[in-house]
Amino acid sequence: MIDQAIKKLVLYGVRHNLIEPEDINYTVNGLLMELKKDSYEDPGQVAEIETPEDLEETLKVILDYAAEKKIIEEDSVVLRDLFDTRIMNVLMPKPSQVIRTFREKYENESPEAATDYYYNLSRSSDYIRTYRVKKDMKWVSPSPYGDIDITINLSKPEKDPRMIALAKTMQSSDYPKCMLCMENEGYAGRINHPARQNHRIIPVEINGSKWGFQYSPYVYYNEHCIVFNGQHVPMAINRAAFEKMMDFIEMFPHYFVGSNADLPIVGGSILSHDHFQGGRYTFAMEKAPVEREISFQGFEDVKAGIVKWPLSVIRLDGKDRKRVLDLAEKILNSWRAYTDEEAFIFAETDGEPHNTITPIARMREGRYELDLVLRNNITTEEHPLGLYHPWEEYHNIKKENIGLIEVMGLAVLPSRLKEELEALGNAIAEKKDITADETLAKHAAWVAGFVGNYTDINRENVMDILKKEVGVVFTKVLECAGVYKCTEEGRKAFERFVSYVNIQK
Repeated sequence: MIDQAIKKLVLYGVRHNLIEPEDINYTVNGLLMELKKDSYEDPGQVAEIETPEDLEETLKVILDYAAEKKIIEEDSVVLRDLFDTRIMNVLMPKPSQVIRTFREKYENESPEAATDYYYNLSRSSDYIRTYRVKKDMKWVSPSPYGDIDITINLSKPEKDPRMIALAKTMQSSDYPKCMLCMENEGYAGRINHPARQNHRIIPVEINGSKWGFQYSPYVYYNEHCIVFNGQHVPMAINRAAFEKMMDFIEMFPHYFVGSNADLPIVGGSILSHDHFQGGRYTFAMEKAPVEREISFQGFEDVKAGIVKWPLSVIRLDGKDRKRVLDLAEKILNSWRAYTDEEAFIFAETDGEPHNTITPIARMREGRYELDLVLRNNITTEEHPLGLYHPWEEYHNIKKENIGLIEVMGLAVLPSRLKEELEALGNAIAEKKDITADETLAKHAAWVAGFVGNYTDINRENVMDILKKEVGVVFTKVLECAGVYKCTEEGRKAFERFVSYVNIQK
């Protein structure tokens, strides 16, 4: 079995251009070394692994062998992931080879050809574990703002309590400083830091400085990429950030790029390392139309409008990059300083700043399009986690920050919801008391609020109803995050800010 698995993996490497046919013996011996195996007998013809999605079964054979032979100290998901990354690294080209091929395709073919090559490599190498990603639950839910995407993330493995306990006994390490540092490339990993031996980074120059380009291992959407500073420096939304985003979309015009905000609550999970996220995907927010055109004095050559979206978005559109950037900088600086007590917008309280922006840039028919999402992270007694944050009544579905991906209309929901929704569906169909179940009780008020809208809920339709209602909740969560609500009063307050921008020098 193990010799068959070795041969299947090596042939997979040839099929997916990780290695050349001339590398077969070398690669077999590399795998034998990792498996502490002294001999190998060619098993003859084997069924080839056709796609990265089919890789899991062969890796399982290899991992089971390693666990049986105590090469893996303890048979846990964490240690298996560390080891199979070592195994895949045996098949990987060196970083310099990947960079050379990427640049050749970029210069001689097209930016799309270069990213196609690199994305396929990231999947074939098992850096993106496609067989886990495809387990994510995904559906589209209608809303007053267009169809929004819902996903329940199942691709991140559950944390093993044994490994959590073991990690606490380990000596702390600050290498790499975080998950986004350049030093992750080739890193063997440890219990509390993933292995990245099969990871390759493409160096790019952004705004005159060295940055890295890679794909997210969890790919929440098509070709979900991350662009990150070569230095471990914190996130900052400013003119330079807009410049960097423009550099990226000029380099890869078939991709969008966006940044999380740079303040807690409304920012992303990693504020300590300057980075953007992008990819080849059209989100609901990009499809959303401008509901009201606005103008900024001195910038009549840049189209501007308020987008029909639950969050508060100003869309800029222009042919001249500098003019779009100049206006974006003016709007940002104005928003940083802006207070409107009537609308409960405060630039700062007790010296703590609250206003920032989540920006998204894209090229559209040769023009620069920049969406500026106004954010505010103020907290109140009623909403201690944030006023413009998912309100407590929706925490049964979503309580985490509304970051860039959610802002654009893709809900990334916790894995617990898969089992909870299945159990909830059974309970509703069987008319059980939801409050009597410790796990499901938190959903009782939510269910009570919508069951009356349906004349018949049964086993056949209950999951479709629950998915629809999850979409309704996520839409409300996005409305919570909007600093200006989609009401007449909210739009008047939005217009007051536009007028404020116009009187600034």
